[in-house]
Amino acid sequence: MIVTTTPSVEGKRIVDYRGIVFGEVISGVNVFKDFAAGLSNFFGGRSNTYEEELSMARVTALGELEERAAALGANAVVGVDIDYEVLGSDNGMLMVTVSGTAVIVE
Repeated sequence: MIVTTTPSVEGKRIVDYRGIVFGEVISGVNVFKDFAAGLSNFFGGRSNTYEEELSMARVTALGELEERAAALGANAVVGVDIDYEVLGSDNGMLMVTVSGTAVIVE
């Protein structure tokens, strides 16, 4: 499966559009991860805890996008956009949304 942020795939011709596809993940950060991230915030530096959570959420959302495109018979997704949001009353939830257009290229 080809997944790209561009509106086309270089060297390939889009022969059919199958529709818009999405991948969504809402991930909670538990108290232990939040505590570890708080230490990074207090002392400075990068938060490996949040970075790992963000990376896993993005990979999972992209995987869902590919599965949904394949279910439509597509072999590529073009125009992919990745959005990040923080949710919840205490901002303890991370949402990653990936969207694009499922197509068939040859």
